[in-house]
Amino acid sequence: MASNGIRISSPITIQPRRACMPVARSKRWKSPHEYKGAQPLVKVFLTQSAYCRISLHSISELEDEVGGALVGMWCVDRDTQEQFVVVQHMLPARYTRQGSVYLTFTQDTLVDFHEEVESNHRGKKIVGWYHTHPRMGIFLSHFDTFLHNNFFPEPWQVALVVEPHASTAGFFIRRDDGLLDPTRYFGFYELNGNLGRSMVAWNNLQSTEEETEGG
Repeated sequence: MASNGIRISSPITIQPRRACMPVARSKRWKSPHEYKGAQPLVKVFLTQSAYCRISLHSISELEDEVGGALVGMWCVDRDTQEQFVVVQHMLPARYTRQGSVYLTFTQDTLVDFHEEVESNHRGKKIVGWYHTHPRMGIFLSHFDTFLHNNFFPEPWQVALVVEPHASTAGFFIRRDDGLLDPTRYFGFYELNGNLGRSMVAWNNLQSTEEETEGG
């Protein structure tokens, strides 16, 4: 895989969509690793439908790793100029090589991602990827980091890791200086999760509402 030179992103320069960041329609889920001074380049908004599909795929195979692509929009807020991504869809990775401690996206997998986006999600972008770590915790391995940097090289593309046995998860997001910490993950905004019908059941994330009530 290291020698085939395949990249998911297009060589054509693309620009973010100008939009209003949907904070008012979202519920914030915070990671225990978030700390002052370590700000991600982009905020992540995850729709409830995408969350449910990712969760279902994550528990479909509890012994071997599974994963896929995250599809949606890369945006910049009209007022604050802050960047954010909206994850609207997920594409399960087919044609993979997988085991209990690895997941390899083959050339056919990457081609399949492109064809799916072109056919069924026109106007959307691959904003990142996700995969599971059965019984291993939330982090990016050396191989995960290699895959992320080579196949998802855009600064705004993110990586989601899910541990299905413990029901934990987190987003790995580059900082504004381009660096990526493989040991510290961020939370996200659950789009439409502020309506009293939250879908999120990842145990390691705390809602800002709980934080306010507790503190």
